[in-house]
Amino acid sequence: MRPKAQIPSLLNRRVFLRSAASSSMLALLPQWMKAQRAQPALLYVTDAAEKHAAHPPLHWSKAVAGVPGATIEIDSTRQYQPILGFGAALTDASCFLLSGMGPAARHDFLSEIYSPSGLNLNVGRCCIGASDYSRSVYSYDDVPDDVNLNHFSLKHDEAYILPTLREIREINPSLFLMAAPWSPPGWMKTYGTTFGGRTAENYLDPYAHSLWELSNGSMLGGWMSEKYLGVYSRYLEKFLQGYAQAGAPVDAITSQNEIATTQNGRMPACRWSPELEAAFVRDHLGPLLRAQHQETQIWLLDHNYSYHQRVASQLEDKQLTKYVDGVAWHGYEGTPDQMSLVHQKEPDMPFYWTEGGPFIDDPDYGRDWAKWGGIFTDVLENWCRCAIAWNLMLDPRGKPNLGPFTCGGLVTLRDDGILLKSGQCHALRHFSQHLQRDGRRIASTSSAPGLRHLAVRNPDGGFALVMTNPGEGRGLRIVYAGQQLCFSLPRNAVATLAW
Repeated sequence: MRPKAQIPSLLNRRVFLRSAASSSMLALLPQWMKAQRAQPALLYVTDAAEKHAAHPPLHWSKAVAGVPGATIEIDSTRQYQPILGFGAALTDASCFLLSGMGPAARHDFLSEIYSPSGLNLNVGRCCIGASDYSRSVYSYDDVPDDVNLNHFSLKHDEAYILPTLREIREINPSLFLMAAPWSPPGWMKTYGTTFGGRTAENYLDPYAHSLWELSNGSMLGGWMSEKYLGVYSRYLEKFLQGYAQAGAPVDAITSQNEIATTQNGRMPACRWSPELEAAFVRDHLGPLLRAQHQETQIWLLDHNYSYHQRVASQLEDKQLTKYVDGVAWHGYEGTPDQMSLVHQKEPDMPFYWTEGGPFIDDPDYGRDWAKWGGIFTDVLENWCRCAIAWNLMLDPRGKPNLGPFTCGGLVTLRDDGILLKSGQCHALRHFSQHLQRDGRRIASTSSAPGLRHLAVRNPDGGFALVMTNPGEGRGLRIVYAGQQLCFSLPRNAVATLAW
C-alpha cells in the first residue's frame, strides 16, 4: 500500500494534476504513478511455436501483497554495470560467405542483423590476421625478421573483410568494433618463453604433438618471443592505423585470442605467460598507443573464465592497469561466477564477453534458445557489458575453417541460399533489440525455481526484463514500483517484457 503522503488532497487535486503535466513536475511524481504512465507493457516470446512474437499489451495494476505463485520483483534503485551491446564475430570465413551473396541479398541480411529496427547488433569482433575460421594461414607481414615492417600489408583484408565492415558501419554507424590476433607473424614466435630467463622446458605446451609445432616460424601454436615485443606493438599499431584509414576504425584490442593455449598445433594460436602479456601492454603497446593519441582500448586475457586467477594477479600491477581498459572473457571453460571473483577485487574494471557459439553438429542447433538465454543472463549478471557470439555466418558444414572444427554460425547460409537462424540468434534478439547501449542492469529477484531473469533500465527511460524459462509453462507476476502485471510463460521459452 502506498503511503498517504503520496496522495494529493482532494482540494489540490486539479492543481496537482495540471502541474504534473509539465516535465519538471513529472520528475517529482511518486514511482507508482510513473509506473502507471508506463502502460502498456509489451511482451515478446520465443518458443517452439513463435520467434520473438509480439503479444497483446499488458496493463499494470496496483500490486497486491501475498499473492501466491511465481513472482519477479524489480528494484531500479539498485543499479549495476552499463550495457555496451551485442554482436558476432566478423571472421574471414563469415566475410567470405557474405561476399559471395548478391549485393541486394547481402545488404538485406546485414540490415536485418545490424539495423536498430532489426536484430540491432552493435558490437563486432574481427581477427588480426588468420584465425581458425579463415580460408588460409596468413599474417600482415610474413617476411621473416622484417623488424621494420617494410612488408606490412592489409591486402588480404581488402578483398572482402574491410568492405563488409564498411557496409555494416553504413547500416549502423554506432558499431563498436574490437579486434584480436590469433597469432603474431610466425617469425615473432619461439618454441618456449624466454621472459624472465625461464627455459623452454618450464613452459612446453602439454597438448602439443611435437616441438615442430611450437617452432619453425609457424603461426600454428608456439610462444610469443620476448625480443619481438616492441616490433609486435608497432605491428598492431599499423593494423589499427590501416583499418581506421580504410573506414573500419577499431575501438578495442586484445594482445591475443585465447592467450593460454596453442590449440594442439591445429590452428593459428600463441601462448603468452601472464608476465609477458603484462610487460607487453605495460611497457610497449600501452605507451605506444597513448603516445600516438590512439583511443583504442586495450583489454586483457580474451580467454576462459577458468583463468580468473591469472587476470586478478595481473591487475594488482597498477603500472599495468593504467593502460588496461577492460577484461575479455570466453565461456568454454570454468563458470561465469568466476568473473565476479575478479570483480570483487577490481570493481571498477569493465568486463566484456567476446566469444561463444553453437556447434553445427549439435542436434539442438536452431532450437536451443533457452540454453543461450541462460548463458547471456549469466554473462550479464556477472558484470559483462557485452556479449559477442562467435562466427556471424557459416555454411551447413560449419565451414570454411582451417581444421576439423564443428562450430556453427549465428546464422547458417545453406547451399541453396536459404538462411537459418541458430537458437543462439533467437535468444540474442531478446537482449540486443531491447537492452540499449548505456542502459544499466538493475536488481531483480524471483521466487520461481529455474527461471532466469535480467532487468535493465534504458537511457530513454524505458525498462526491459528478459526471462528464460527452460522448463514447463508457468504463470508469472511482475512487480515494479508498487504495480504488478500477470501473464503466462510457455515451456522452453525466452521472453522480453518492455515498458
